[in-house]
Amino acid sequence: MLIKYSSAPDSTDYQQKFFHFRLRRLLQITGFTLFGLFMAMVVASGTTKLLIFAGCIALAIALLCALKQRLLLSAYILLWSMAIMLSALAFNSGGLRDLALLGFPGLLVYAALLGSVGLFYSLLIFVLSFCTLLTWLTLSGYLQPFLPTLTWQHLVFVAVILLVTGFSVYLMVRDMRLLMQSLQQENIKVRASRKEIERLAHHDPLTELPNRILGEQLYTQMLAYCRQHQRQLAVLFLDLDNFKPVNDSLGHSAGDLLLRELAQRLSALLNEQQQVIRFGGDEFLLLVPCDADRSPVSSLAQNIITSATQPFNIMQTNVVVSGSIGIAVVPTDGTEFNVLCRKADLAMYKAKGDGRNTFRYYDDKLDQDNIDKFNLLQRLRQAIRQQEFSLHYQPKVTLHSGHMHSVEALLRWPQSDGSMISPADFIPLAEQCGLIAELGNWVLQEACQACARLRAQGFSTLRVAVNLSYVQFKNDNLELLVQQALLAARLPASALELELTESLLISDTDLIQQQLNSLSKLGVTFAIDDFGTGYSNLGYLRSFNATTLKIDRSFISSLCLSERDEPLVQAIINMAASLGLKTVAEGIEDEATLQKLISLGCDDGQGFYWSPAIPEQDLPALLHQQQ
Repeated sequence: MLIKYSSAPDSTDYQQKFFHFRLRRLLQITGFTLFGLFMAMVVASGTTKLLIFAGCIALAIALLCALKQRLLLSAYILLWSMAIMLSALAFNSGGLRDLALLGFPGLLVYAALLGSVGLFYSLLIFVLSFCTLLTWLTLSGYLQPFLPTLTWQHLVFVAVILLVTGFSVYLMVRDMRLLMQSLQQENIKVRASRKEIERLAHHDPLTELPNRILGEQLYTQMLAYCRQHQRQLAVLFLDLDNFKPVNDSLGHSAGDLLLRELAQRLSALLNEQQQVIRFGGDEFLLLVPCDADRSPVSSLAQNIITSATQPFNIMQTNVVVSGSIGIAVVPTDGTEFNVLCRKADLAMYKAKGDGRNTFRYYDDKLDQDNIDKFNLLQRLRQAIRQQEFSLHYQPKVTLHSGHMHSVEALLRWPQSDGSMISPADFIPLAEQCGLIAELGNWVLQEACQACARLRAQGFSTLRVAVNLSYVQFKNDNLELLVQQALLAARLPASALELELTESLLISDTDLIQQQLNSLSKLGVTFAIDDFGTGYSNLGYLRSFNATTLKIDRSFISSLCLSERDEPLVQAIINMAASLGLKTVAEGIEDEATLQKLISLGCDDGQGFYWSPAIPEQDLPALLHQQQ
């Protein structure tokens, strides 16, 4: 929900309100003045009565203009007609001593408040000029002022002038007071709005923690404090592991609830000298003053990780996540905020690479690793353009018979010196940098071509397995690419098996399931790779038409040595069998492991016991040997 905060009310509304306010006061003053002139006309006589009557007519016209909302025209008619009437009364009677001149100050006040700048100055010049003219005419003998005998009529004239002027000034002063109060209230609202805007600009609206902008200011303050007290300042960069599946499976509202509760947990772990900041997404920054002994910082980091791994009760569901933390320390690792954040971020990724749910301190080697990663990326882009990659194939074997029925295509990057760059180094990099879709499509096409060539050599039932990345599903054109690869190789769809990771199955499930259903209708089969290392949810396997489950090599390599692995492997095989799934054990390297898996009921296997991954040209000999 977006809230619009305005630092000031709309100017058009103010103009309209001020216009109607002035118009209302003009109507009141015109009406009251007209009434006063009518009362004066009743007691007046002769020329005075005639002049007052003319003034009443002019006021009536001004009143009519005001009713038609012609504010400025009405003000001009009102004030100039009154100025001319008062001047005529003074000229015709007492001159500079005439009571009519008492009305001039009121006219100037009205002109200032109701009229324009031009109206005020023109009236002021007129009044001064008229008074000067009266004085000169009188002193020169051209005008003989008539000073009548004081009567009750004069009191009426004075009363009318004072009442009209006084009432009008009272209304205006009251309006000014109300206007000042209104402005004061608006000023309070503006200050409150600005304060709220400033709060929103410096705080995360979800967790109410300081955001990155305020975080940098807090860092500057805490750095000054630490320097003053000869202390160091640790910057802890926390990033949640496996947070995306929470949003994908439960919705973003659930993710928001989790982040809000995590923010509360983090705040509860800190003292008044420490600060937590919402850096963005599922990332948090913690500023912790410390000494040369870093054990308190390490202890705090471990407490944060422990707190983050405690279940979150979200929408009546227990959600478990973990966190990885990178730590950089001032002044050892620098003093600039952005530099410290970058180094803490590098250390955080090191923690993720070391198994997640842990913390690591920054060291200079991480920067070198980052440079090496950048250089590798540049080489990777060039290798894709120049097609420097090749495919090796590792057989899949039926355990009880030893029959090699299929091969898994594995990507290799050979170097000019005969070495190989490990797929563990360049495939994650390709995924991060958006290159995996192009690379994966090449693997798919090349594997289908190789399988077709081998089938043409007499291995007519041979099948090929190809690993898929989440990005290839996300592009929503996987079905078309598979069809094109099969058609180009003239390979039946039943000869192709696509291997998916567990984590892929719980990401954008609707998008993925639609494509899997379409591919399944073509005759393509699916295997779940590295089962047991991720979420191990067999319910997903039933939903996604999987036919094969591959048990990760981490459970197989020590199967005969560890008493813990055998029950796990047995449980996986039994559950897979109950769902009608075949099982493939990865990483079989010796006869004892093979026999153990046969006794547990495993169907297929692959590993160095039979063959490592080998080039296509070496496969026919291996396949003939098994036949």
